[in-house]
Amino acid sequence: MKEKIYLTDNMVILNFDLAYPESRSDLLKSKEFKAFVAHYLEYLRERDHRLYDWAVRDMSEKNAVQALCKFARELIVFDADEVDMPYIEDRETALAFVEGIYDFWKSHARYSITTDRRRDVESTVFVASDSQHNQLLLSTFRRLEQTLMGRANKVYRQQPAGTNASLALYRNDAFMFDSTYDALRKMMFIDSVMLRTPMILYTKSNKREWPYEKLDTNPMENFAGNREEFFCFPAKVGDLTIFIYFHRDFMASGVACANLFELATKKEASKKPDCILIFGNQDGKDQCGFYYDEDNALWVGSVSYSEKITYFGYMKKSVLTLHNVAMMQRGWLPIHGAFVNITLKNGKKKGICLMGDSGAGKSETIEALKSLGDDKIANIEVVFDDMGTFHIHDGQVYAQGSEIGAFVRLDDLDPATPYRDMNRSVFFNPDKANARVITPAAPYAVITESHPVDLFAYANNYGDGIGLRKVEDLEEAKSIFIEGKRMAKGTTQETGISTTYFANPFGPMQEQEMCRGIIDRVFDCLQKNDVFIGEVFTHLGCAPEDRGGIVKGAEGLLQFIEEN
Repeated sequence: MKEKIYLTDNMVILNFDLAYPESRSDLLKSKEFKAFVAHYLEYLRERDHRLYDWAVRDMSEKNAVQALCKFARELIVFDADEVDMPYIEDRETALAFVEGIYDFWKSHARYSITTDRRRDVESTVFVASDSQHNQLLLSTFRRLEQTLMGRANKVYRQQPAGTNASLALYRNDAFMFDSTYDALRKMMFIDSVMLRTPMILYTKSNKREWPYEKLDTNPMENFAGNREEFFCFPAKVGDLTIFIYFHRDFMASGVACANLFELATKKEASKKPDCILIFGNQDGKDQCGFYYDEDNALWVGSVSYSEKITYFGYMKKSVLTLHNVAMMQRGWLPIHGAFVNITLKNGKKKGICLMGDSGAGKSETIEALKSLGDDKIANIEVVFDDMGTFHIHDGQVYAQGSEIGAFVRLDDLDPATPYRDMNRSVFFNPDKANARVITPAAPYAVITESHPVDLFAYANNYGDGIGLRKVEDLEEAKSIFIEGKRMAKGTTQETGISTTYFANPFGPMQEQEMCRGIIDRVFDCLQKNDVFIGEVFTHLGCAPEDRGGIVKGAEGLLQFIEEN
């Protein structure tokens, strides 16, 4: 990024390589501070005529910015009685302006980036630099506030005054593609991420609308992105490496990936990835799609630039779609579900997998199982909470995960659940419908192990059955899973009863022929090993406020673990 500061109506990116104030005076004299004051005046012009008139007076906005910055510098040096500017004549409004611009600053999602060229980017120097900047902003605001009040504060709240997150970047000189991908050359890669958690982000979109399409042409043919406006998050997704190239306007999603996917090291990112994703492709197509480049043996995903894709689900599911089609190509079966290893206090251990589309009640049933079996369960190890894979090895079915975190609806969790992990979590739109949280769930070493499967149940959120039901007939069982029926809950564009091939619109639905053969092999192997195959009824689609169905399902799971 060539600019010192990048501003939108709800986001700020600070480039510490080009501008890093060391003192209050440096901060208040900086072009970046002046740019934000000008940004605030534009906001006041439409929202608060009283503050705007006080600030601008009979000047142009440009001159008002200069005068306000000079006024701020005087306030950090002198007592209020010693300041000789017209602004000081109305201290109450001056204080309202200072507090207003501070609140306006905090209403933006704020990020810093640095390549830290002077030092080792792999160190934590970038964290210290960002923390010092945070303290500088906080102390500057307090000095301005206390000068205008004429007294010191009595209560101090150590909130993040600087950024919400900081990125350490590097230029990846290893380029593994042919000339088709030249536009991606020399884009900045993310080496490390610092999140100030709990991190609360607000996005303009809060659900997915676009389906995922199999494309006939390589999205790179319609990509003309400026490399200075994109960053790359090199993600380890299960056993795969996926380069996520995202436009800076979707920094919230790019940063939040740090709670969901393992970051590849520089050494790992110097090798050819299995897939790439162009997120924020300014192709004017309004679509999510993927394409297989046979010449480069590379899966390529693309999500068109739009305000709609600010919803994190677009980035997450785009990455997982690429993961799924790449794994099916290897003969592995993508599972849209949740898998946990339950270990009882008596030493008994079972691998439990619940499958179903968004809103089926997978995560909610697992959470209910945790609470219900608190006095009997010694440990619950989460392998995946949304997407994983089954594969056959030596005549047995094993599960692997794809993500180190969980992206779940706040509405459907036990009220205490998000608070238990809030100190590590990223929240999206917590006061709106379909509020979500991303929280770390499992170490990367755990999700990439092969875990035996003891129970495989379809999460049925629409039927009136109770608890857990074993399906003895294999063809009936396969038909339930393949039909992928559910009652949609408003997390996507769907409403009412819907069906999705194998409950997975992220690869299997688009590649049904390839997927069906794998389904047959896996289900045959599950039956030969006497694995429980059936349904767990959650009632979440037809009675979302009634958690009784989820509790009954959890009771059935606990009984299975105890008796088998």
